[in-house]
Amino acid sequence: MGDVVMARPRATATTPDQRLEAMLLKYEIEQFNTVYAAALDEQRLMDWVELFTDDALYNIVSRENYQRGLPVGLIYCENKGMIRDRAFALKETAMFAPRYLTHLIANQQVVREEADGTIVAQANYVVLQVLFDRPDATLHQVGTYYDKFRRTDDGLKLAERQCVYSNLLVPNALCLPV
Repeated sequence: MGDVVMARPRATATTPDQRLEAMLLKYEIEQFNTVYAAALDEQRLMDWVELFTDDALYNIVSRENYQRGLPVGLIYCENKGMIRDRAFALKETAMFAPRYLTHLIANQQVVREEADGTIVAQANYVVLQVLFDRPDATLHQVGTYYDKFRRTDDGLKLAERQCVYSNLLVPNALCLPV
């Protein structure tokens, strides 16, 4: 058997003040993701829209396409207007079986802060689904969020969320955002 090499956490903060700032930023992102999950789980889609910047990118893409640099996704929105249109269509015009979703977001980490103030982060997600006419919960999607946040007067907003799913089969009724 070969030696097992354990990944070491990146050293990003060295002083107590830097460590405290890093911890507070991670907490802020965790709180953001809690609000994000609640908006989707409660199907408050217009509240969900307000979590994005005006020029936001929102994409749900397979891990295979993401790793190959292929942007084609199941849902692809290039700005908040497109995200709002998607939410409006789901709320007002789309017809799909009623369902409950539960988003679980974990292993959240701040990757880096860029010179322009953009905060790069990532987190794992799992979405469980229960259809009203079926007694069991099913695994709807599992993957990783690759995020870019910006600070605004209203707090953190998503400038980009790439939802990269790992499951090979995607239910044909991917109607709600993840």
